[in-house]
Amino acid sequence: SKKAGVLAIVNELFSIYFSLNTLRLCKNLVRPMEAKKLHDKGTMGELVTYKYYTGRLALFEDQYGDAERNLEYAFENCHVRATKNKRIILRYLVPVKLYLGRLPSATLLQKYGLSEFGPLVDSMRKGDLRTFNDSLVRFQDKFIRQGTYLLLEKCKAICYRNLFKRIHFVVGKSQVPLGHVANSFKGLGVPIDLDEIECILANLIYRGYVRGYLSHTKRV
Repeated sequence: SKKAGVLAIVNELFSIYFSLNTLRLCKNLVRPMEAKKLHDKGTMGELVTYKYYTGRLALFEDQYGDAERNLEYAFENCHVRATKNKRIILRYLVPVKLYLGRLPSATLLQKYGLSEFGPLVDSMRKGDLRTFNDSLVRFQDKFIRQGTYLLLEKCKAICYRNLFKRIHFVVGKSQVPLGHVANSFKGLGVPIDLDEIECILANLIYRGYVRGYLSHTKRV
């Protein structure tokens, strides 16, 4: 039927629009597809391709929940032998999961040849800011070409959160002097002043990454 062929045509248009970097035109394809449920009319391969592109589109529109759902569907339903396609999907799914605080295993990254994410994941897990920054610089060109650099840069918040958790564990008190935090940053080769530390912590508290409060007068 005509409806069965729509999905294949839409996927071809997605490919063209992404190649030309005219993503605004993609919304004109998604609205009627979703409204009339035309994305259900087609083969599994066509649906996987559709979910891949709509996942990438959601990523670029900062709709990370939708991006994760669509890309995860594409990855899980991609043919088991289509290793190259799975790797392509993961290049966008991994950054989304990192931003949401879900760190992939080293086994997964090794299996699909995604070594560029290894140092980022390790540094985020340990709260190692210096390694995180160095890894972003090292693979900057690659991430920019893929369109994921800005998202990965936002993942620094997870790195901050895990660093503060480690500092809190070492200090062993409910109130942590900001001077201790500053010393930790300095030890990592990332010296910053107390005002900047307060700004980082306030942002983490606002976003729900850290539970607590700040005292500007007491610097804790």
